[in-house]
Amino acid sequence: MAQESSSSVEVKIPFPLTLRLHGVSLRGKIALTFTGIIVSVGLLIIGLVYHRVGTALHYQLDQRAKAIAATLTDAASGFVMEKNVLGLNALIAKYALLDGIAYVFIEDPQGNVIANTLGILPPGLKASPSQTLRETAESSLTLRGRPVQETRMPILEGRAGAAHVGIWADETGAEIRRVLFPTIALIAASVVMGIVVSVFLAQRIIRPVLGLTAAADKISKGNLDTPIALQSADEIGELARSLERMRTSLKAAMARLSRG
Repeated sequence: MAQESSSSVEVKIPFPLTLRLHGVSLRGKIALTFTGIIVSVGLLIIGLVYHRVGTALHYQLDQRAKAIAATLTDAASGFVMEKNVLGLNALIAKYALLDGIAYVFIEDPQGNVIANTLGILPPGLKASPSQTLRETAESSLTLRGRPVQETRMPILEGRAGAAHVGIWADETGAEIRRVLFPTIALIAASVVMGIVVSVFLAQRIIRPVLGLTAAADKISKGNLDTPIALQSADEIGELARSLERMRTSLKAAMARLSRG
């Protein structure tokens, strides 16, 4: 009867799964640890600020667009009811001069454009006849290769048509960046300062350790006459006192041997 033999196969992973800082000094490890924490926290804060402030600015700009559309509908209602096209065109021309406004146009209840600031209105901007004129709506469009955020608001609850106000979306993004970048720059400067402070703290922490290393090296070479005078209430101080006790014990032992 044939005997079956089993053998274990050792799998060797050529690359370590954990980060090992071989060859890095203790000062470097402490500085890298502090730097990693500070950078991580800084990136998290920047992400949160960008999201929250960006959301708040988008909301404020959307509210501005709705406010412009609301005042336009109030001012245009009389001209629309009177069918005063000249007065209506003069009115929307004033609104088109506002910062960030891409276009303004007015349509009647049947969806026919009766006044606009573009001259020839691109077909993609006109509302679909199936869209209700009794609800305020927003949509994203493209005009001359640039993104536009349009707000459509009914005039007299749709009985007199609707007003369309387009705002350049890229200018909105530029406004958000203009507000956010100084804040992000300040946070980034704080991160850099934190890194500098972390390096300084690493130097302060490692300095007594380097002193104890030098003292231990002298003891290993037989120099038992130099006392270890480091005074500290932490673990490094305890290590210094242990080394001092070892030095005095070795010195006493050497003295007994020399007398014997």
